[in-house]
Amino acid sequence: MARQFFGTDGIRGTVGTYPITADFSLRLGHAVGQVLAAASPGRQPTVLIGKDTRISGYMMESALEAGFVSAGVNVLLTGPLPTPGVAYLTRALRLDLGVVISASHNAFPDNGIKFFSARGEKLPDAWEEAVEQALAQPPAWADSAHLGRARRLSDAQGRYVEFCKSTVSGELTLKGLKIVVDAAHGAAYQVAPAVFHELGAEVISIGVSPNGININANVGATAPAALVAAVQQHGADYGVALDGDADRLQLVDGAGRLFNGDELLFLLAQDRQALGEAVPGVVGTLMTNMAVELALAESGIELVRAKVGDRYVLEELGRRGWLLGGESSGHLLVLDCHSTGDGIVSALQVLQAVQRSGRSLAELVAPVQLFPQTMINVRLADGSDWRANRVLADATEAAEKALGRSGRVLIRASGTEPVLRVMVEARDPHQARQTAEQLAAAAVQAA
Repeated sequence: MARQFFGTDGIRGTVGTYPITADFSLRLGHAVGQVLAAASPGRQPTVLIGKDTRISGYMMESALEAGFVSAGVNVLLTGPLPTPGVAYLTRALRLDLGVVISASHNAFPDNGIKFFSARGEKLPDAWEEAVEQALAQPPAWADSAHLGRARRLSDAQGRYVEFCKSTVSGELTLKGLKIVVDAAHGAAYQVAPAVFHELGAEVISIGVSPNGININANVGATAPAALVAAVQQHGADYGVALDGDADRLQLVDGAGRLFNGDELLFLLAQDRQALGEAVPGVVGTLMTNMAVELALAESGIELVRAKVGDRYVLEELGRRGWLLGGESSGHLLVLDCHSTGDGIVSALQVLQAVQRSGRSLAELVAPVQLFPQTMINVRLADGSDWRANRVLADATEAAEKALGRSGRVLIRASGTEPVLRVMVEARDPHQARQTAEQLAAAAVQAA
């Protein structure tokens, strides 16, 4: 069945434009509550709702709470908490579902809703289809005696801070290190500085003054220039930038060099091998740089590509029984530490690997010489079918032949906005740019 509301990471859009409205949020909470109740005969399910710092979070939190309670589902509210914190607490408290109100790295006019299973994992397509089917049915309000209850979980942030610290060796100390922590004015604005401080670092915090409308605004993982400048200004050893819901990481060293998710994924795999652990393979995405694939192969590690989106990386890891995966954007999965991507946990894993090796971050990722990538977004008209564009198909075939084994082409529709993403990767940056521009021009005829 085609899904009407769910995209690659929950439901997302502009606040005030359907379905990111108060009435739909209430209806969604009720429909999800019906699905949970049907799977929990004889008892009342309990869900956990967390959010980032967008002003619209108040509206959506209240509406979701009402929807769940009306279906006979109990609710725990955390207030602002990173997405991976919601996933952790859902699992740790043995709850039935985790709910996050966030549009992740998007600007404040957008918001969204995503869900985690009782195991703290992204839910499969079949579950989302069941929710959409429930949305198409009339509501079934619980009678007064069977309504759910709601309460605040007062120690959510403290529990999550302790969890983050528990994912590294008890011997790890950050004493003597100066670290800039950029929380993007988002969900981790309190917990992220606390984690690094409690492990001994001198912490300089930026992006920790949310006002409801400044999330991801010129700070955070999607705007790392602020982090680079702060590291250089304060003479810091490292900089850690998160996005609005803190599941994405960008890392900077003392020289001001920025390391992306591809490089950090390679580092984590190499660290596990250095410890004597078996690393048969890692999972990247269609966007993972070819240089990572080649560098991993030199160490006997296979790279498998999943569709773009950390949920698909997670599904592929589950199928293969592997532990490490991630995206170029900085979503990293370390499944023996957490069930989902976590920017804070990933940063700690990287810092631990550097400390164990006795080498610098730059030295550890030196085998990865990233191929230049050019990405161009082409806006799509509603209902357009870019796959039927023969001009684009012919141009793509010609580009792939010209690149041969020295590059690749990826064309895909975004799962979160109405654009076609045209990406070309090549050893020669000029060739990458020129080829991408040619393909984007051809794609305009599909828009």
